[in-house]
Amino acid sequence: MVADRGWERPAAEARVLGSWDRVVGPDISAHCTPVSLHQGQLTLQAESTAWATQLRLLAPRLLAILATEVGAGVVSKLSIHGPAAPSWKKGPRTVRGRGPRDTYG
Repeated sequence: MVADRGWERPAAEARVLGSWDRVVGPDISAHCTPVSLHQGQLTLQAESTAWATQLRLLAPRLLAILATEVGAGVVSKLSIHGPAAPSWKKGPRTVRGRGPRDTYG
């Protein structure tokens, strides 16, 4: 039924995000999570900047693993980000300025 309806690619993309732990293994999946997969570009969020650097070095190996597990061409590029900085914005409206340092003196 999947082949008849042309759902091979969406099913493979869902397999990347849904079974990330099994696809890349517990060592890598413990330190990064997939955020999105759009037009062959997989975005990963690493738990630290050190792991982001390590994943960038492992990118060719990760692409080979993903091609073997879910099919060639499903993931063609990796975008790896480190942890996000905390946001000081509270609420839907903000005022441009120096930020939280304004009130410190």
